[in-house]
Amino acid sequence: MAILTDYEEPAVTVAKPSAPPVTKPFTAVLDTSNPLGFIQSALEFAARESKLFDSDSVVDEVSSLVRVVKEKLDDEEKRKREKIEAEKKKKEKEVSEKKVNGNGKVNADKEKESGKSDEKKEKTALGTPNAGNGLDMENYSWGQSLQEVTITIPVPLGTKSRSILLEMKKNHLKVGLKGQPPIIDGDLYQPIKLDDSIWSLEDQKCISVLLSKQDKMQWWKYLVKGDPEVDTQKVEPESSKLSDLDGETRSTVEKMMFDQRQKQMGLPTSDDMQKQDLLKKFMEQHPEMDFSNAKFA
Repeated sequence: MAILTDYEEPAVTVAKPSAPPVTKPFTAVLDTSNPLGFIQSALEFAARESKLFDSDSVVDEVSSLVRVVKEKLDDEEKRKREKIEAEKKKKEKEVSEKKVNGNGKVNADKEKESGKSDEKKEKTALGTPNAGNGLDMENYSWGQSLQEVTITIPVPLGTKSRSILLEMKKNHLKVGLKGQPPIIDGDLYQPIKLDDSIWSLEDQKCISVLLSKQDKMQWWKYLVKGDPEVDTQKVEPESSKLSDLDGETRSTVEKMMFDQRQKQMGLPTSDDMQKQDLLKKFMEQHPEMDFSNAKFA
């Protein structure tokens, strides 16, 4: 049996912690007018205090680093431009929607001027009334008095009544020949009296329709919705028929004719003249009041 008397435990070597890297402050200040000078100072500082240039590839690595920084900045600049452009388009869209919907007032002067321009276009687009105070359309013509509307629709010679398709409703009129697209099909300008409205075929070559107006005190601007409008300011009622009207209706028609002539000449209407008379009387009754800035229509 062996007895170990001289055994010694092996010495254990304990690794000493490595000393932390020495850091030294870099005191150069960036001069924005000379950024390359700052970079040179930084490289010289790194060269003195480290082994930066011990590697032969350091020049390529520095160049690569410069390229990476530049690409990063270019990408940030691109995103900024895209954001600004997106915000600009968003604002332009909001302005456009406000103009279309009539919400807000983006440019008061321009919109006001635009409104005047549209009004002028609308006025010039109005059709001059024909001899019957209506309009001559491509496939038919219509005229009117204050009491009724008359429509004349040419059809092929020899047309029979049974070939005619005519539907007359209070607010709608449809006229045409069977098997063909309707010549007239739309909502009327105003309601009519069905019991007093009639139609007939004249000499097998013309459909004649008479519509009795419900409102016998107003001129129609068009026959059916979608048709061009007639300039009702140029409508001339037949004076010879005024004697057939009752006193109240005749008075109303004469007032309409007077106001119409006044508007055409740029003069005040009967209502305007009445307002002026009332204001003048008020001024005479109140001489103590100052009316120097009063404006007369």
